[in-house]
Amino acid sequence: MSYFDAASASPLHPVARQALLASLDEGWADPGKLYREGRRARVLLDAAREAAADAIGCRPDEVRFTSSGTRAVQVGMGGVLVGRRRVGSHLIVSAVEHSSVLHMAEGWGGEVTSVPVGREGGVAVSAYAEALRADTALACLQSANHEVGTVQPVEEVAEVCRAAGVPLLVDAAQSLGWGKVDGAWSVLTGSARKWGGPAGVGVLAVRKGVRFAPREDEEFGNLPAIVAAAASLRAVQAEAAVEAARVRELTGRIRERVAVSVPDVEVVGDPERRVPGIVTFSCLYVDGETLLHELDRAGFAVSSGSSCTSDTLTPSHVLKAMGVLSEGNVRVSLPRDVEAAEVDRFLEVLPGVVAGVREKLGGEVTPPQGTTVDSLGKRCPIPVIELAKAIKNVPVGAVVTVLADDEAARLDIPAWCEMTGHEYVGAEGTAYSIRRTR
Repeated sequence: MSYFDAASASPLHPVARQALLASLDEGWADPGKLYREGRRARVLLDAAREAAADAIGCRPDEVRFTSSGTRAVQVGMGGVLVGRRRVGSHLIVSAVEHSSVLHMAEGWGGEVTSVPVGREGGVAVSAYAEALRADTALACLQSANHEVGTVQPVEEVAEVCRAAGVPLLVDAAQSLGWGKVDGAWSVLTGSARKWGGPAGVGVLAVRKGVRFAPREDEEFGNLPAIVAAAASLRAVQAEAAVEAARVRELTGRIRERVAVSVPDVEVVGDPERRVPGIVTFSCLYVDGETLLHELDRAGFAVSSGSSCTSDTLTPSHVLKAMGVLSEGNVRVSLPRDVEAAEVDRFLEVLPGVVAGVREKLGGEVTPPQGTTVDSLGKRCPIPVIELAKAIKNVPVGAVVTVLADDEAARLDIPAWCEMTGHEYVGAEGTAYSIRRTR
């Protein structure tokens, strides 16, 4: 099996394994106690904090450990919002933030401004500048997107926020293993399992001078896991320069070959400003869950932001914000030890797998008649498949109306028009109008 889902969790790094095993004998005691075993554990905790601070680019006393990356986001956002409640309750987030950030924003109770992104997934620095207000308590911006890999202009946004006196929280889960996050950020979060550390460890850095009032001040206490997380972070960053170039070449190979070898596919995300290991593409006329299952049977573990996968029953908020196709979405995120031969085999297998899924779905769809396609009650990608068949039966300039109540249709029908060159006229309720242009 070729594991291509490192953006969700990377395999345990050898250094993490060694550090975990070594610290089990020395780090079992409470580091807050004064007896010998406690002092010994405290030495390990302090060393881990110093290693993490060095990898992040901050002071050791600015670092604390949590039970997960999600928990780091919760404590970080909550601490700043409570600490700055006298300033105001306005919060700024990008439309493509991780769900942990968006859920905190939804539950905060104050006004939230969502900054839009372009078709490649990046924010405009000017949009953050325009969103800042006198009552803004906190701005949030991920360093790199977890679904499409696009790197955000954190350094520039941080400078805009600094000039306005507003702290910037950076979710660095997808980029921290590749290096420090530059810029005058105020709060930074990360997740050890993303860089090859043990699951169940998050890191939170809060720079001095930031008003911060966490609701609880107890630090997560799985010391052996903390030691392993810090040791592996330092190790992967030391390897990053060489490994990033190798992995970037492999994802570049996927981006190039998929666009040529698979018909009706859209490769999404910024082709240049992206983390090395992530490449994402969406295939027209393909059921996402079926595609992932077929790739699994072929020996490849991949992920998806598609609305048609079993773990997400609504369209990916990231793909929706970008305005790109969500159906048949595949995210390939390569682990550091991936071999080029595995990638080449994936590229050989993929076209046949996609063709097989399309044939299976296409054979089940009755060619629609006339200019109205009734796809009510049908899940993606069936409405788009029926639209593609119907538009061939009308003259250039004619309008086809698709009736579809699947939530994904609101995203996928306009995206299909963008990909195929037909005109998206608009929607009224569950009725979508498309004009044939060629």
